[in-house]
Formats: sequence, structure tokens, C-alpha cells
Amino acid sequence: MLWCFLWRPAETAQNETEGSSPEATQEESSTPGAEETETEGNEESEETEMEETKRVASDGAQMQTDDPSMPTRVLEEGTRINMHFGDTVIPGILNDSTTAQAFIEMLPLTVHESRYSHDFCGSMGESLPFDEEDERYGWLNGDIAIGTDVPWFTILFADEDISEQYGNLVNIGVIDCELSRISDLDGSYDVLIELAE
Repeated sequence: MLWCFLWRPAETAQNETEGSSPEATQEESSTPGAEETETEGNEESEETEMEETKRVASDGAQMQTDDPSMPTRVLEEGTRINMHFGDTVIPGILNDSTTAQAFIEMLPLTVHESRYSHDFCGSMGESLPFDEEDERYGWLNGDIAIGTDVPWFTILFADEDISEQYGNLVNIGVIDCELSRISDLDGSYDVLIELAE
């Protein structure tokens, strides 16, 4: 399966950030017994705390589940945009997040986008600001999102059911058409993104 982002499952990213795996931490402990038990207890509480604070794409989202051909997220108000994939125009609605507002300031913008198994995405070249509470694991089908670790602009049209293992995303909006309108496209495009008239 091809993935646009260099995403890693959350556990892998956390271990790399901390510089060691749980197994390495236990091996480095010089005194067995109480210290090992304390280390194991700390790791368990850190994992539990991470699970409790893990924010996923569906948190706080207004959603529809009646029509799988349409985006899952429902966003009726916001800034309307058009994304030009050659002769195909994909309409979208952007929310009022800090990241979306910074993105709107950049429009019109052309991003080279390529198709992958569940999305079209490409690098914008510069990172955008984001509020920590807006960062999520996973996506909902139809989401327009920005990567926080790498400045990817992406339109996600499939695989929301397996997406929560991947982090570093901020939702900035949703497409406003059937998912097939973008999922039926193939290849790469220089996508002009502009405010809708």
C-alpha cells in the first residue's frame, strides 16, 4: 500500500522520539527488581496517558454515515475553494482553524499532487501554524488536511477505518462533492487551489 506521508504508527514515532524502545529501557536498567518494576509502571502510565489524550479525526466532528459515497465529515459553513485537477474541479470548504486561515492567506496556490492508495497529496514547501488541540490521528474520508511534521497538503478519500494509527494531521476542511470525483482520478497534477467565486 502506498502512503503519501512518511507517517509512522504512533508507538513507533513515540519510541523514536524518546530515543529508545521499552525493551532497551529495561535492558539498560542496572539493578533488577524494584527499579525494573518502577520503570515498567512508568511506561504503562505513559502509554495510558497517551491513549487518554490521543485525539482522533472523529473527535468533535459533525459526521454523516448514511451515504458512503459522500465525505464523512459535514461542514456547511466556511471558506469555499476550488481545486483544479486538470479539467476536473474539486470543490471544498475550509474551516476556521488557525491552520486553515493561514492556508487561505496563501491562495491562490499551486501544489504538485500525486495519487496514492487513499489520497492525493504533495508538499507545500513551508509549514503552517497549528493549534496543538487541532492535531489529530487519522482522517475521515473526504478530509482536506495539512501535515504538521512535514508540510503536506492532502485530500483523503479512503481508508478512514485504518487511519487512526497515523498522526501529525490537522484537518482544514472537506471536499464538497462525491468521493469518486477525486478517487477516480489517477497520476499527478499541478493543482491550482483558489477561492471560489
